[in-house]
Amino acid sequence: MPNADDATTRQQLRSLAEGYARSVDRREVESFVALFHPDAAITIHDPSDTEEPRQIRGAERLAKVPEVIKRYPKTFHMLGQSTYDIGEDDATGEVYCIAHHLTPDAHGGTDYVMFIRYEDTYRPDDHGVWKFAERRLRVDWTETRAANPPTG
Repeated sequence: MPNADDATTRQQLRSLAEGYARSVDRREVESFVALFHPDAAITIHDPSDTEEPRQIRGAERLAKVPEVIKRYPKTFHMLGQSTYDIGEDDATGEVYCIAHHLTPDAHGGTDYVMFIRYEDTYRPDDHGVWKFAERRLRVDWTETRAANPPTG
């Protein structure tokens, strides 16, 4: 049975995923980078893009992620279930996400939808704050949908 410390840690780890989604959607570079250890990496496995995973390592390169996503005028990351395995000095987790990437046009536009699983490794920093040590982004499949123009 998990103890109270596990429940607190699980909430802190979930907050990292929520902060990641929020900072990407809002293009907040500083908030995004602050979620990671300085030597952390994101490894992207997207079979629709390339067979070989690509890796983004270190704060300077991670800072470019919210900038790159600007090619989509709007994004919307919706988090699903998450599971965690908490050790003494680190933790691992899996977080599901449906990520919408809107490209508007005069008739509404298109919504590129990615069905993602994040496989994460976390470590607390020197102040005891949990951060991403590694984030493996696995794209299970994608869809392209028509998007309706905003109303109101």
